[in-house]
Amino acid sequence: MDTALYGPGGFYRSAGPGPAAHFRTSVHASPLYARAVARLLTEVDAVLGTPPALDFVDIGAGRGELLTGVLAALPPATAARLRPYGVERAPRPEGLDPRIGWGEEIPGHGLTGLLFANEWLDNVPVDVVETDAQGVARLVLVAPDGSERLGEPVSGADAEWLARWWPLGEDGSLGSGASGVPGGGVPGGRASARAEGGARSGTSGGPGGRAEPGASGAEAAAHGGAGDCAEAGFCAGSEGCAEAGFRAEPGTGRDAAWAAAVSHLARGLAVAVDYAHSAHTRPAFGTLTGFRAGREVTPVPDGTTDLTAHVALDACAAATAHHGPAALTRQREALGALGIAGSRPPLSLASTDPTAYVRALAEAGEAAELTDPAGLGAFGWLLQTVGTGSDRAVRDVPDAPGLAALLGEGVWGA
Repeated sequence: MDTALYGPGGFYRSAGPGPAAHFRTSVHASPLYARAVARLLTEVDAVLGTPPALDFVDIGAGRGELLTGVLAALPPATAARLRPYGVERAPRPEGLDPRIGWGEEIPGHGLTGLLFANEWLDNVPVDVVETDAQGVARLVLVAPDGSERLGEPVSGADAEWLARWWPLGEDGSLGSGASGVPGGGVPGGRASARAEGGARSGTSGGPGGRAEPGASGAEAAAHGGAGDCAEAGFCAGSEGCAEAGFRAEPGTGRDAAWAAAVSHLARGLAVAVDYAHSAHTRPAFGTLTGFRAGREVTPVPDGTTDLTAHVALDACAAATAHHGPAALTRQREALGALGIAGSRPPLSLASTDPTAYVRALAEAGEAAELTDPAGLGAFGWLLQTVGTGSDRAVRDVPDAPGLAALLGEGVWGA
């Protein structure tokens, strides 16, 4: 998966129009999104006491659309102190504002400001595991053409992660709240897949759908029996094991990637936005899929397709909880706290200022898309403070009402 996305000729290495040609994120949906992020940045600035230099790092910056929009929306005095930086594997886009730095790595440690990752974690490679006919959770191996087979039982850190965050239940379910509907319990929106030719990874057996129970699982039944299942920690023995065909995506790599990103902050706020699931809504058949040219497709790891899987943001939050107060919420609530409501303008405005009415009506439509609870509004937002003191200290800053409200949201999905 890493090779298909980030290797030579990988999906995110190519020049040209970039991800926007294949899928649409909140950044592309409306400039209101950049405006909301700009407001969040100004509130972080206020909490930090308006430092001489203010960092804004966009991880997974695409072609710099969010950075450009935030710069345009900031007050001039704030923009003059800003150090904007895009982290992306693709080359620096032509014509990008010269004030914006660009590179493949976060620019050093000790940053002060806002680190923002919009739909980045879903493209951090994951392995896929599937239960075989004996209920043993095994790694799914995928070839460059998308064909797959089951490999060795999952073990080590991945097995421990699954036991804590995405358990395969003894009754055949994946946790008490797991959905038996393909993709159930997960916000709508684009998704992606990851694979390396002939190496550990996996595909979902179809765009966003489940693999038929016993399909690839039956192929690997000869690899072991109930003893392997018990050794892997997923059931007590030959009875009560998970059924064949259930899938999960261990998030150890994503937790580590998020923790590493947050470690670059000395003071400020780190935000991850993605389609996500929580402990009570894990999908029974995984989420791995592909996107190409605006359509969901089978996640073939050939470099032409965006490969993506939903994110266990609650697990990511636990990986950085030691830094300070944090919150998990939905995009609908997050944008509402930052002034994006989607309410229609008063009809009286059409008589007094028709141009303003049309403009406000268009913005209301864009805001409605960004906050749609069945679409982008259902995305998860993880907010992690670093070096800002208690959440009470943030609430005491009069110029940071949105951030204070967001930190008061607590943990979504708990």
